[in-house]
Amino acid sequence: MSRTDFRDAAFLSDPLVRQVLTLLSTEGEEARVVGGAVRNTLMGLPVADVDIATTALPQTVTERAEAAGLKVAPTGVDHGTVTVIGHHHVVEVTTLRQDIETDGRRAVVRFGRDWLADAERRDFTINALSVDLDGRLYDLVGGLADMSARRVRFIGSADRRIAEDRLRVLRFFRFHAAYGAGAPDPEGLSAAIRARHDLAELSAERIGQEMRRLVIAEGAVPTITLMQESGILPLIAASVGDLVAIARLPEFEGGEPPVAALRFAVLFGRVQEDVDRIATRFRLSNAERNRMRAALAAGLDAAATSSPADDHLALYRIGQGAFLDGLTLAGAKGLLSAEDVGARAASAQAWAIPVFPLSGRDVVELGVDRGPLVGLLLKHMERGWIDEDFRADAAELRERLRAFLASYQQQQQQQ
Repeated sequence: MSRTDFRDAAFLSDPLVRQVLTLLSTEGEEARVVGGAVRNTLMGLPVADVDIATTALPQTVTERAEAAGLKVAPTGVDHGTVTVIGHHHVVEVTTLRQDIETDGRRAVVRFGRDWLADAERRDFTINALSVDLDGRLYDLVGGLADMSARRVRFIGSADRRIAEDRLRVLRFFRFHAAYGAGAPDPEGLSAAIRARHDLAELSAERIGQEMRRLVIAEGAVPTITLMQESGILPLIAASVGDLVAIARLPEFEGGEPPVAALRFAVLFGRVQEDVDRIATRFRLSNAERNRMRAALAAGLDAAATSSPADDHLALYRIGQGAFLDGLTLAGAKGLLSAEDVGARAASAQAWAIPVFPLSGRDVVELGVDRGPLVGLLLKHMERGWIDEDFRADAAELRERLRAFLASYQQQQQQQ
């Protein structure tokens, strides 16, 4: 496939995409795949979603799709978007638009038929490329040249594009981290810095969505450094990031795909209050908050201990995932050497975390009535088992429990 011939593009072989493009490319209407699918295909990256733009109004899109046996959901019909469902997945279809009024968060739009006007209302040139059913590529605002240069550039005036939607400040950095190379576009960077105080008007959800994707992007480390130096990161996080630790982190991730929660913990976590603040400011999920907390606690503990028995206890208490997160964090923050992290991680992965062999039934079968004493006895036996590095098996522990109960009952009788 050449840079202008998309006939062999994977998304054009998708049955739903072809059907929708065909339905909306007749009787005076036109439709094209636009945005991320085109950009990622050109860059050799995976395509997650396919968006279609069309001259047809939402009602026409709905009527034609339903007449062809497809289902349609009016997911954003006020802004010209409907979701077409068929062939076991979905595509979003949006009517060409022009912004009539914006306030930095939302826009009032007018539907149109002008492809150039629709392209000019988008954010970056690399997101305005489009492809029709026959595989023809349309580049109306210079996206191909910017893609070749690995340059993320606003369409038209960067200040105006940001004024239309303040989130574009963060999107500029996120797209540079994911698709850019070298220094960012000077005009875009200057506009983003000028608009940084307007980020306070954005919701925590929108900021968090961008930051999750930014911190795991290929160019996250230099981009985060730039955001801190330009005063943007401290504004949205209410703290400065640990740039040394985040720069060192990839060395300890072992080639695994980066995880946003762990990267946040490394970047911002010094004490647990830091983790909770970031989880709130970025509106992270409870699972993300808990993973950050566990990683920070495990990392500090791992740095304070060193014996195999200590590691076995930690693995038993918190599990392998949290333990390995802790080692990664401790390594990135310089609390442990790379050699120490590697050796302890390998040992942890090779060690099968044991399951405590006794249960309440074992206690009850020895004549103890059900109640709080059962739990206390199990805790006592478990502590001894842990202290011996989990070596005793079920039979040995039952015998110890029997002996302990006999001794306990004898003492009670003597009293």
